[in-house]
Parts: sequence; structure tokens; C-alpha cells
Amino acid sequence: MAKNTSLYFRIVEGRNLPAKDVSGNSDPYCIVKVDNEVVARTATVWKNLNPFWGEEYTLHLPMGFHTLSFYVMDEDTIGHDDVIGKISLSKEVIAAQSKGLDNWLNLTRIDPDEEVQGEIHLALELRRDPHRTCLRCHVIEARDLAPRDISGTSDPFARVLFNNHSAETSIIKKTRFPHWGEKLELELQAEEVTEGASLTLEVWDWDMVGKNDFLGKVEIPLACLYKTPLLQGWFRLLPLGNIEDDAGGKLGALRLKVRLVEDRILPSMYYQPLIDLLVESVISPAEVEDTTPLTMLEEVATVESRQDVAMTLVKIYLGQGLVVPFLDYLNTREVNHTSDPNTLFRSNSLASKAMEQFMKAVGMLYLHEVLKPIVNRIFEEKKYIELDPCKIELNRTRRISFKGAVSEAEVRESSVELLQCYLASIMESIVGSVGQCPPVMRVAFKQLHKRVEEQFPEPENEDVKYLAISGFFFLRFFAPAILTPKLFHLRDHHADTRTSRTLLLLAKAVQSVGNLGLQLGHGKEQWMAPLHPVILRSVASVKDFLDKLVDIDHNNVSEVPQRAVFLPSVTVKEGYLHKRKAEGPQLLTRFAFKKRYFWLSSETLSYAKTPDWQVRSSIPVQRICAVERVDENAFQQQQVMQVISQDSDGQLHTMYMQCKNVNELNQWLSAIRKASIYNERMLPCFHPGAHRSGKWTCCLQSDRAALGCSRTHSAVTLGDWSDPLDPDAETQTIYKQLLQGRDKLRMQYLESETAIEEEKRLRPNLPPDADGVERGRQFHERRQAAAARLLDVVMDLERAHLAFQRREREEAANHILSP
Repeated sequence: MAKNTSLYFRIVEGRNLPAKDVSGNSDPYCIVKVDNEVVARTATVWKNLNPFWGEEYTLHLPMGFHTLSFYVMDEDTIGHDDVIGKISLSKEVIAAQSKGLDNWLNLTRIDPDEEVQGEIHLALELRRDPHRTCLRCHVIEARDLAPRDISGTSDPFARVLFNNHSAETSIIKKTRFPHWGEKLELELQAEEVTEGASLTLEVWDWDMVGKNDFLGKVEIPLACLYKTPLLQGWFRLLPLGNIEDDAGGKLGALRLKVRLVEDRILPSMYYQPLIDLLVESVISPAEVEDTTPLTMLEEVATVESRQDVAMTLVKIYLGQGLVVPFLDYLNTREVNHTSDPNTLFRSNSLASKAMEQFMKAVGMLYLHEVLKPIVNRIFEEKKYIELDPCKIELNRTRRISFKGAVSEAEVRESSVELLQCYLASIMESIVGSVGQCPPVMRVAFKQLHKRVEEQFPEPENEDVKYLAISGFFFLRFFAPAILTPKLFHLRDHHADTRTSRTLLLLAKAVQSVGNLGLQLGHGKEQWMAPLHPVILRSVASVKDFLDKLVDIDHNNVSEVPQRAVFLPSVTVKEGYLHKRKAEGPQLLTRFAFKKRYFWLSSETLSYAKTPDWQVRSSIPVQRICAVERVDENAFQQQQVMQVISQDSDGQLHTMYMQCKNVNELNQWLSAIRKASIYNERMLPCFHPGAHRSGKWTCCLQSDRAALGCSRTHSAVTLGDWSDPLDPDAETQTIYKQLLQGRDKLRMQYLESETAIEEEKRLRPNLPPDADGVERGRQFHERRQAAAARLLDVVMDLERAHLAFQRREREEAANHILSP
């Protein structure tokens, strides 16, 4: 039974941060660490003690984690950035909040003795005979220790402590991955050896000048050694255990949202009955009014979970090759249940959410292709644009004319001209993108177009079929991406205040185009009127675009293949990185890394000198064995990653790639790991250093072929639209929703049973042609059957989970007790 851990966190805002600059301000940003590994860095909010970030991340951690930490830093253009404070949340604290944590938390001071990381490999044995008692500790090795020296390494040694007895290993210089292989023995008095006593092992960084730095400790009760004569394994290093001081709020606070989802994933065969029920609902749908397992799922799911349920269902049906019938089924029900066309898809129903998540799952690369050039241009030009007379600030505008001070009219005239230019570029790019739009997306819109036309055939409702599609396409896809490009990965950073205002005005205009200009002049923002002529001129081209978009032969379109959201030929990620080969000449670092342009698809990782260079070098994705970070001291460079691949002869080759910042590093790590996640020959361990001057810089071993000194993290990825499809994990999510709604399912079953009994009781007194009563009885029978089938599946899955958990506990107990 596989373990699946997902950690969602959102860094909302900070308040009352201390001033770190002479100006009386700070330039705060946040660094996020999971078990002391940096996984994200927010944008810097300049000159602000109450910053707003609003950045959110999902991290998939199949191996689990111990601590999630948020460090608030003050960016300095000269010298090192200042640490303001931190917040650490243990996994237990996060897991205790079933609905997630959403709160203001005070920042605490940084205590070096609490900043520990890594693991140590030990073998412990308690030997007792009539003449002596001996405690033997075999200190084998450690990995991923905290760097305490300026070189990015440490000089570690270990110390074993028991009462007044102690013994130390030798010091190993300049490594975070020491290999001692030393056996330490402590002679003990018989009266000292009690079950309540414990052994402590500490790891320290040796310093020639000043005091040694603490690297972590392990405490092992002697009771464990009574049960197991030889206790061996990897132990996590723990801090000293000082109580964190929140400084009484003097360091400020962060508002955080954190949610942990932990699942045990059963083998596929256990989920097949639930998959069959979901598939049955869309491949052989009954009457529109009928209750099916899919509609019942919507009824029992909470409003808060509807978006997660929608995304999960989209992935399940993508994996089954049935996403178009699934969307058509939901949309048909939504359309047929809507009497007023003005309210069509205006609610956050499962149909609306599913269409929204579907577009993100299959259309993000398309959205990037269409919007990225114009969004980049807006960010680079940083024009001051404002139409609202109440918000125009003449003292903050750039000089538009050389005649003197700029008037409000000149600002508006310039703003209208710039917005018209930007909007024309956006609309030209969108309406010219029919051929770029994913075929499966076009087919889904074609089906929606057909259902709306069937439901509202009247001439006065001619525009409804366009509005249904444009409502999703423009209002829920393109407009939000223009408004917040970072959340759609169009930019690495949030827009500044000036650019953000420009994007907001453009998003409003695109929404108006999506509404076919029907609401122009009816709102409160009459100052948008100068853009109305451009918006109205765009409506005709939008209708023509939508007609072409749905003009596609459904039969010739294959749906997205299982376990892949993107097609093999599509580039998932691209950009400039600095590349170095492990086998290359030992050049100085500044000359060894060459700037290259990289492309990643589901089939190859390619690179060339420039984007238009004709000759490319490629690594087949299926030959990738590991994708990992590289220690800073390997090349004295930050943000370096390595891709280890295997050639046809079984030889391993390593390519090093340097990224410009930690977010780009994590994005590339995640993207390549996702592309290679189902490879069969993934390595269990790797060297985080480089083999230079005849030895590995990480563990100091001389053999280039020596086994890696750190475990790989091939399944640790950032969650986003390009997540690989995993039917078992997705079906487990649906099972959990049904499990939480089991009481509602039972209630619906009983209500239907009562209604059927009542109709049977009344039947003898009704006329023979009482068709309405008969239809009602059939409806309740089908509803009862759907609830019963879902309840059976939920109970079977619950029993399977309990059986696997019992087996795991028994195996763990047998492992502990076995010598």
C-alpha cells in the first residue's frame, strides 16, 4: 500500500514586521523549507512592514516530512539578507487541523541550536554478562547535516553520552556526509542500567577557533535495547529542544493557510468498482433527471470541497479517456435544469468547476503560448495607466509630454491609447489561435455549444450558445490569467502596483469581450467607456472565432492518453540554464558552465546554444535515473541541479544545470521528475556533490562509482496543472469524499425507501392511469439503487484499508521483535 502525502500552503500576508533598514522600512520576502530543504521563495515586497504575498503552493511528498518552516527575510542589495524571524510547524501540529490551519502566527527568533537537519546511521548493542555491562555504539555515517562553515560544509564528529560516560569519534573535515565506521564502547555499572535510562548521541561541528556548533542529537531509551539486542537503522537528528520564544509579537506575524492530506493508496484492483460506477454514469447515461453515482457524489460533497472534487474527477476521466463524455454529461444536466439563459453556468456547480479545472489541465500550455508575449511586454514597459478619475495621481506619473506638467486629461488620453493597443494585441492573439487550441478542448466546447443550442433554440437566445463558451474561455480562463500571471506560471514574480493596475483594467476589458459587450454601460465604472468601442468591435471577431473553434470532427480526435496530461510532442517547460557535463575538462567554474536553451517534453530533455539553433542534443526521458539538487560547495555555485541518465550500455552520465533562483530550480526539478516519474530504473541514492580532484566533494569517497551517500527524492514534486495522472490516488480522493458523506448517502437511501413504501401504500387507491406516481416510484427506486451501490463500494474500500493497516502494524511489530 503506497503512501501519498500532499502539503498545501499559502503565504497570505505579514503584519507589524520590524524595520531593518535605515529608512524605517524593510524589504520582506519569505523562504519556505520542508525539513530544512528550500522549496519556495516568495517575491520581495519593497519598503513595506505589512506585506501582502498571496502565494500558494502544493508539494507532493511521498516519503513524508517532519517540519514545515517559514523564514521571513529582509532583502539587502549590499551584503547578506537579514533574518527577521521564522515560524516552524511540525507535521503533527498541521495534521491535528482536519480542515487545515488558517491563522495569524507570531514570528519567533532564530536559535542556531534548533536549526538542525539530517540523519545518522547507527548500530546499538547492549552486552551484559556476570562480570561487565558494555554499551556498544557503531557510528556508521551521517547524511545531509547542516552546513556550519562558510564553505557550505561542516567538520562533524559524534559523541556518545550515558550518565557520566562519554566517547567521541574522529573529526571528518569539510563534509556534510561523513563516514566514520567507528565502534564506541562505554563500560557501565550494573546499577546504572535501568529501563528508564537513555543513551544520547550528539553530532557537533568542530571549530578551531571558538566553540563547536551543535548539529543535532538522538536519544534512545535503553528499553529499546532490552527488546532488540541489536538496534540498527537511520535516526533523524533532533534539536536541543529549547522552547521557541515568539518575542511577544515584537517580530511581527504571518497569516498562513496550511493543509495536509495523507492517504494510503490501495492496489488498483480495489478501486476498480468505484471507477466502474463513475464510468457507467457517463458512458450509458439514463434520463437527465435520473440519479446516478456521479450526481449523488455532487450532492454529498461539501461546497468547500467542490473544486477539489471537480479537479479529481477531471483527472480520473482523463485517465479513462472519457473526459469529453464526462463534461457533456454534467453540462447537459446543467443546461436542462436552467430555465433562464441569463443564469446559465453562473453558479459554482460541479459542472462549472469541472469545466474550469479541465481547461487548466489540458489548456495551460496553449494559454502560455497565446498570452505570454503580451504579458511579458506589459511587465517590461511598466507604463502608468489609469482611467478612474478618483485614482489618477499626477505626481506619480512619468512625464508624457515635454511641455510641462501632465494634466488629468493627458493621463486618460495616454492610458486609453495604451490600453487599446494592449487589448488589441491580446484579442488578436486569442482569435488567431484556433489551430493552437488543444483538440480535446475544442470538442468539449463543441458538445457544450450543441447542448445550449438544443435547450435555447429561440432567435432571441441566439447569443446564448456563444456566451456559454466565452463565459468559460474568457471569464474563467484568459481573464484570471491576465489579472494574476504568477498564479498561472506566466511570470516568476507578482506584478508591481503600476503593472498590477494595468492588468486589472485589461482583465475587466477581456471579461466584457467575453460577455459579448452585453453589459457595457450598465455598471458603476462608467470611466471604462473609452474602451467600449474597441470591446464592441471585438465581439464580431470573437463570435467568428468561437464558430471556428467548435468546427471540429469529434471522431478524429483522440483524448489525452492515460498518465499524461500533455501530448509527447508538446514542450512542457523551456528556458535558458547553464549546463556543465561531469565528464568534461576540469575548467574553472566560471568557464565550465555554458549557457544553453533547454526544452522538456514527455519524451526528451533537449538543449542547444539558442532557441533557434538547428542542432540539438537530447536525453531520452525514459533513460533518466535521478533528478536532484547539488550541494553549494560542489562548484561554489548556488541553485545547481543534476540529471543522471543511463546509456544503452548501462553507464551512468551526469549533467549539471544551474538555475537563476530557487523557484526556477524547484520548477525544473519538479517538471523533469514528473516526466520521468514512471521510469523503471530510478536510482535509490545519489551524490549531492561532484567528483573533483579524485574524490566526491560530499562524502569524500575516492571511487567515482561509489554508492551515493544521500537518498533520492524522485517523487517529490510541486503540484500544478502538469501533474501526471494517477488514477489510484485520484480515486482514493473520491472515496474519502464519499466516506465523509456516508451519513448523507444513508439518509438518501432511507428517504427513497420511505417514499417507495408510501407510494406502494397509496397505490391501491389511485386510478390505473396515475403515470406520475409510477414515474416517481421508479425515480426513487433508481435513487435508492445508486445510494446502495455507492455505500457498498465505500464499505468495501473501508474494509480493505483496515485490513492493510492491520497487516502493516503486524509486520512492523514482527520487524521490531526480530533479532
